[in-house]
Amino acid sequence: MNERYQRRRLARRTCAVLTAAVLAVSTAGAASAADSRTHPPGPFRAELQAALDDLRDLGVVGAQGTVSAGSREAAARSGTADRRTGAPMPYDGRFRIGSNTKTFTSVVVLQLAGEGRLSLDDPIERWLPGVVSGNGHDGGRVTVRQLLQHTSGIFNYTNDLPALASQEEFFQHRFDHYDPADLVAVAMRHAPDFAPGTGWGYSNTNYILAGMVIERVTGQPWEAQVRSRILRPLGLRDTSYPQDRPYLPAPSARAYQQFEPGGPLLDTTGFNPTAADAAGGLVSTTADLTRFWRALQRGELLRPRQAAELRDTVLADDLQDIRSGVRYGLGVFWIPNRCGGFWAHPGDVPGTSTMNAVSAGGDRAVVLYRTTALADPAPSAAIDGRTLRLLDDVICG
Repeated sequence: MNERYQRRRLARRTCAVLTAAVLAVSTAGAASAADSRTHPPGPFRAELQAALDDLRDLGVVGAQGTVSAGSREAAARSGTADRRTGAPMPYDGRFRIGSNTKTFTSVVVLQLAGEGRLSLDDPIERWLPGVVSGNGHDGGRVTVRQLLQHTSGIFNYTNDLPALASQEEFFQHRFDHYDPADLVAVAMRHAPDFAPGTGWGYSNTNYILAGMVIERVTGQPWEAQVRSRILRPLGLRDTSYPQDRPYLPAPSARAYQQFEPGGPLLDTTGFNPTAADAAGGLVSTTADLTRFWRALQRGELLRPRQAAELRDTVLADDLQDIRSGVRYGLGVFWIPNRCGGFWAHPGDVPGTSTMNAVSAGGDRAVVLYRTTALADPAPSAAIDGRTLRLLDDVICG
């Protein structure tokens, strides 16, 4: 969620070069291709299993993924769910999806726009008077569209959030509760990054505000609208917003973070999701997320006009040195690859990373998560490169 952290993670994902660094993990073979006896083969399962095993060998404690193509689905896992016990990764484990939450939030806003209950060109001041103000911020000049597209210029509050500042502050503040207004207030203590509409800059504050707009328009919290408009219609029973509950529902795996290069892997499973709210607070499974991404691309959640707005992208200016052509729509990334590209939204919280890809027509999707975040640059780059290669292989077939 931290801007520097987000940029580093996306940079590694969009880097296609693998390094040869390998970090051994205890009980590395706890889950492997032998699982095919209990989980039948499906589309791309061999490729998925090979990629997850590679991630395990590169230093990931545990990884799990799902590929959905046509009417068939395949899941695989590798590594362990808990370093203490050596238990295998669950196939249906719940995990924090981080900024993948933004896509759910954006879909609700777009649905409200399709119903005529708000306009994407409404100034934020109309819905949240006085909230975006101070130090050069002006809610009268920022639109709903600019929030969803990260073109508002509003300061990213996670750059000044104690729990993300250091290892010591994480363990001191990880259970802190935040109201959305508290998070926006952090951002308002800083000047904007640029004038609204004049640039692109990833800011979690944008989606905290989008969640507040949803509540102002509907009279219900953003997560209630996500539940009624997306989760229930699609049957996503394993996706939820935990509120103040800092631990994951079972089954789940532990999360491990290396805060500094050369440092130890520390258990960061416990974390209060109110620090992420509508920008990154949801918990889900890979099966639920593949269903969501395919439904979104197949037009099950948005009317044609709003679906077109979702995919109306701008150049992600400060990511062009990473991969030329990376663009951002309204809560979705467009990531070019050898067969054109795919839609996605990565998500990171301390110790857990998720990546996904869905084809333009929604005919296939892949979602995986890893329970390890390394600060050592070489193995971390290798892990992200291998993840990206899997996404490309699935999407390009």
